[in-house]
Amino acid sequence: MVGPARPLFVLFGSSIVQQSYSNGGWGAILSDIYARKADILLRGYIGWNSRRAVQAVDQVFPKDAAVQPSLVIVYFGGNDSMGPHPSGLGPHVPLSEYVENMKKIALHLKSLSEEIRIIFLSSPPVNEKLIKESTSTALSELVRTNEACHRYSEACIELCKDLDVKCVDLWTAMQKRDDWLHACFTDGVHLSEEGSKVVVEEILKVIKTAEWEPSLHWKSLPTEFSEDSPFDLVAASGTETLNPSDWTFHRKIQWD
Repeated sequence: MVGPARPLFVLFGSSIVQQSYSNGGWGAILSDIYARKADILLRGYIGWNSRRAVQAVDQVFPKDAAVQPSLVIVYFGGNDSMGPHPSGLGPHVPLSEYVENMKKIALHLKSLSEEIRIIFLSSPPVNEKLIKESTSTALSELVRTNEACHRYSEACIELCKDLDVKCVDLWTAMQKRDDWLHACFTDGVHLSEEGSKVVVEEILKVIKTAEWEPSLHWKSLPTEFSEDSPFDLVAASGTETLNPSDWTFHRKIQWD
């Protein structure tokens, strides 16, 4: 580890997490927002479903770790919701098992620390037409439907209510945009920069309104090494320096 110590945020999930630093992804955006405030670690695994996540959760989040996360953002469900393959192979997980798996993940995370905070992301919608157009011929037919994503999303939301875990309803949030079908995806499933902006906006809403002590909202966290310095850029007056520690003008979006 390097110092000084900061809050640790972990993104844990399938390809929507693994690819969250690509194409203006939501992980990269969060890392920029929390620069000098929190460290964001990526634990994304393309192709994973909740079954694989349960098998690995105690390795990804060991109970005897020297430092436990302040916040874990979890996404599984899209792969689980795919239609079952006749061979029995593939990522499909029945809805009841998916719920049980996500419960196990939540309870394991809660057991790590009394201070740990958790946000689940529910399954976003999909563009079924774009999926068919972009699927590689190396794969057997992918059965992904918006209706199935909705069922898994609703199940995740209900579980979070039962467990008192914060949840982002991505299935609903994405579809608030009139152009969501074409703007939010790169291939009908994975998120474009516009889709990632929706994810960031919803995550920040949850963090800002959560009654967590201490707050993990980026505006509430101290900026590392933010004291004034004679080595900062010199102001136009020529008699003082300007402290740039909290400048955000480089961002296209001024996040709340």
